[in-house]
Amino acid sequence: MQSTLSPKRMSSTSATPKDLANAIRALAMDAVQKANSGHPGMPMGMAEIAEVLWRRFLRHNPANPAWADRDRFVLSNGHGSMLQYALLHLTGYALTLDDLKAFRQMHSKTPGHPEVGVTPGVETTTGPLGQGLANAVGMALAERLLAAEFNRAGHTVVDHHTYVFVGDGCLMEGISHEACSLAGTLELGKLIVLYDDNGISIDGKVEGWFRDNTPMRFAAYGWHVIPNVDGHDPKAVEGAIAEARADSSRPTLICCKTVIGKGSPNKQGTDGVHGAALGEKEVAATREAIGWTHPPFEIPAPVYEAWDQRTRGTGLESEWNARFEAYAKAHPDLAKEFRRRMAGELPPNWGEVVAEMIAKATEKGESVATRKASQIAIEAIAPHLPGFLGGSADLTGSNLTNWSGSKAVTAAGAGNYVNYGVREFGMAAIGNGVALHGGFIPYSGTFLTFSDYSRNALRMAALMKTRNLFVFTHDSIGLGEDGPTHQAVEHVSSLRLIPNLDLWRPCDTVETAVSWAAAIERANGPSAFALSRQNVPFVKRTPEQVAAIRRGGYVLSEAAGTPKAAILATGSEVSLALTAQKTLADAGVAVRVVSMPCTGVFDRQDAAWKASVLPKGLPRVSVEAGVTDFWRKYVGLEGAAIGVDAFGESAPAGVVYKHFGVDADHVVAAVKSLL
Repeated sequence: MQSTLSPKRMSSTSATPKDLANAIRALAMDAVQKANSGHPGMPMGMAEIAEVLWRRFLRHNPANPAWADRDRFVLSNGHGSMLQYALLHLTGYALTLDDLKAFRQMHSKTPGHPEVGVTPGVETTTGPLGQGLANAVGMALAERLLAAEFNRAGHTVVDHHTYVFVGDGCLMEGISHEACSLAGTLELGKLIVLYDDNGISIDGKVEGWFRDNTPMRFAAYGWHVIPNVDGHDPKAVEGAIAEARADSSRPTLICCKTVIGKGSPNKQGTDGVHGAALGEKEVAATREAIGWTHPPFEIPAPVYEAWDQRTRGTGLESEWNARFEAYAKAHPDLAKEFRRRMAGELPPNWGEVVAEMIAKATEKGESVATRKASQIAIEAIAPHLPGFLGGSADLTGSNLTNWSGSKAVTAAGAGNYVNYGVREFGMAAIGNGVALHGGFIPYSGTFLTFSDYSRNALRMAALMKTRNLFVFTHDSIGLGEDGPTHQAVEHVSSLRLIPNLDLWRPCDTVETAVSWAAAIERANGPSAFALSRQNVPFVKRTPEQVAAIRRGGYVLSEAAGTPKAAILATGSEVSLALTAQKTLADAGVAVRVVSMPCTGVFDRQDAAWKASVLPKGLPRVSVEAGVTDFWRKYVGLEGAAIGVDAFGESAPAGVVYKHFGVDADHVVAAVKSLL
């Protein structure tokens, strides 16, 4: 660990808890001041709380941030990122003083908000308030389910807590209600949340817009609540955490009264210290006020020694390793499975499972809705994929996300299916937490139009590269009578615009099976499925075409002769393209039909493949029951895009399709207009 030490200024016995907390304050205000950007108030206000948790309770190993049985720490109020960076540096993670000096700079390990995969020791990307808290619920849920599955009498290999720091903003966000209500219902007793109750947000004192009785609110969720804890009294904080750990039947909220920017003589307790550098004069005044005599970014040796958790962490992990070895001798198959699951690897027979699933879909040739095709795929996969954790936002019977072996997760017992209730945003963020924890591949379902509710969690999944799968059914105007409130027209295109999110819109059982296989195999990002309510016809393919589905776009039906145009389609509209192709062939016009179940995957193919599917100069028509602008990247301004550039209508599906001109006749007319 790179450091600048001043051992003469402090004896080895003089590093008091106050000194340790002030080290956090100093690093936070120095880094923010150097960057002239950031949020010093929260780190300064939560310094004592952080010192107590990280030195006296948190089980972690700085030498191995990926230790399977570590406690998870989530900074939900992620704007205070310098608190976490200071903690990681001081306790011995691979985060140097130079990294802290590069706070908020290009390609540094210390970005403005914590980012998983960028900074060693950061468990999840936080900043959009409330989502870290929801992620933590997912982590606590994963711990509970893993413990139930793998622990055996005399052999406890899964036994850790999830700790969360939250602020007023996290609890104002609606997602906090969604996630914490479910956490209380499921009695996630190893989830401990420390609330930074400082009464200040960006706009000033929160009493003008946030007067909730937070302790009563969480008590109503079924949480263990510890109110009125002095967040600057280490003994009080220590007692509260110990009390929380003693209650394994309920999650705990510890309400810590704090002063934002504690130590700043002129700005503490005000919104002026929330999101801006203190300024050189106030930094100097703060140093004097808290008795910190050291220059910027200088930490005395005794403080480093007191903070250092490397020896303790190595000991904790070594002790666990010994226990796990004993477990492996007693239960070798379970140990092997645990290692596989935590490594994120698929079962050894995965290839055979996928091949059999696709072969059956091809052989049966069923013409069913793709939501049903998705359930068929889940039924084929789930028995062979332990750790496949499903769920739905109170739409199981419509999303068809369950299978014959589904067992509900309850407070009383483990299972493999979560009834999330009507909590779309919370569901997606909890799934992110499950995926980040490890040991599970989560998937969850709702209607496509309600993806808007969970949108920011989808974005965070893509940003964090989590293997979290999102099932969206009722994907277009094809759901008919429910009308425009439920008919997704802009959603498929808008989801495609999220970097690193693969959106699959399959046209039949075979494409659906392949899309599920590809999504599960994708370890570096989330995938979503847009699935139909209405039945779609099965399409026959050659083995080569089946293999080509994984490329995201391929020639599904070649022209009889040299093609004069190409029709591009996805999902339920592929059948319209095939009908139009036949009509045009009868009229002497040869066209090819290109199915594009995943445009993102297609875009990642090499230039030769893309040119073979969509040759330069070949006129193109797209057809998809949604907004048309997205398709201009493929058909160009000179091509034609058939779709729905308005909100839907309430009527039977066939009537709605005809009303908007999404039918084979309009496809035929569009092709002819280009020739």
